Amino acid sequence: MKRQHIVKAIAEGSIAQEMEIVAGDKLLAINHTEIEDIFDYQFLIQDSYIEVLVEKSDGEQWLLEIDKDPDEDLGITFENGLMDEYRHCQNHCIFCFIDQMPKGMRETLYFKDDDSRLSFLQGNYVTLTNMSDHDIDRICRYRLSPINISFQTMNPKLRCEMLNNRFAGEALGKVDKLNEADITMNGQIVLCKGVNDGEELDFSIRELMKYIPNLESVSVVPVGLSKYREGLYPLEPFTREDARKVLDTIHSYQRDCYEKYGIHFIHASDEWYILAGEELPAEECYDGYPQLENGVGMLRLLLDEFHEALDGIGQDKNEVAKLPGHSRQVVLSMATGKLAYPYIRQMCQEMVGRYPWMDLRVYDIQNDFFGEMITVSGLLTGQDIQAQLQGKMLGAGLLLPQNMLRSGEMVFLDDVTVADLEETLQVPIYIVKSNGNDFVETVFRAAQAAR
Repeated sequence: MKRQHIVKAIAEGSIAQEMEIVAGDKLLAINHTEIEDIFDYQFLIQDSYIEVLVEKSDGEQWLLEIDKDPDEDLGITFENGLMDEYRHCQNHCIFCFIDQMPKGMRETLYFKDDDSRLSFLQGNYVTLTNMSDHDIDRICRYRLSPINISFQTMNPKLRCEMLNNRFAGEALGKVDKLNEADITMNGQIVLCKGVNDGEELDFSIRELMKYIPNLESVSVVPVGLSKYREGLYPLEPFTREDARKVLDTIHSYQRDCYEKYGIHFIHASDEWYILAGEELPAEECYDGYPQLENGVGMLRLLLDEFHEALDGIGQDKNEVAKLPGHSRQVVLSMATGKLAYPYIRQMCQEMVGRYPWMDLRVYDIQNDFFGEMITVSGLLTGQDIQAQLQGKMLGAGLLLPQNMLRSGEMVFLDDVTVADLEETLQVPIYIVKSNGNDFVETVFRAAQAAR
């Protein structure tokens, strides 16, 4: 059964509105070509003259002739954003975090995607094992990039073992096709102690360097280990000494790559530096931050943005202290994961040093839900925040990072809402976007609201 591409909404003033396309209409074809998914659609609407076949709710079909500017969008949103079924991952990776989640959470959290189209649209990482030659051909033909690839290892035999997929090794051959077509790629390696580290990591980096410049960056991230690992592959956490060895390897190849290609190429996620007790690299070491979503350079960028914002506002914010109700210090609180806690605390100390009327209190939340080895704020639950902040001095407002919440909603991973938390803790909650400027602005907004 072919998927029906049903119109969900039409943008005001758009070409689609002018052509009287409405919600509920079905898109059948463009330029006499049936649409497989969003990439066919986006590719076919790029011409300055197109013919669009739609079916109205009464079954009548309209063939619309449209003259437009090249690359001008039609203004249509579809009920299914991908315009096709999402592809489920067929691997059983030894490091998969979804397999380490407890039962009883919302169904969408257990969906394992491995869809190259989501890689292009949303930045998801794919293993290439679920991609056919047809998929590769379409990526090359439509020039879809960047494509983000989960390599894990360049050792084909080991890759089969890590992904528990007998085709995982030969799937690496698809990287050669993408490279030959000059498709931009980014990569990641989820490092598992005693499995793909050490000499295997060294080998993988050397092999991946052969794809520079089309392969623009590769991140190395430590495997996340929750407490729900019964019956799973026996993985162990990395130690401080392990982290230092990993960083030594990465820094060595960074120097080599920068000398040869002008980029650092291979990057360590922030966790490695914190675990090793080493300073975060400077901004220029991150090559424009292509791996932020993998936690590479996120803390460095946050600190730099924070300092820029703080320096940019000067001393005029001291005027807030003169507002009614500010005869004494304004107390505000923040909660974050253990990973970012030292840096958030440092930022708060700097603000208090500049604005003495502030009293900023930072609380690090231990992840009891998933286990204490999970330290990122993005995997904290509402129930852990509630339990650990109950009875604490929270002041006139509690600031929480946006990455704790479900995308586009005010809901935590465990379905606790921000409103629920506000009611339980009896404090207004302010959500801070993932940048240093918004951090500064939200602190002052909360302070002004407390006057």
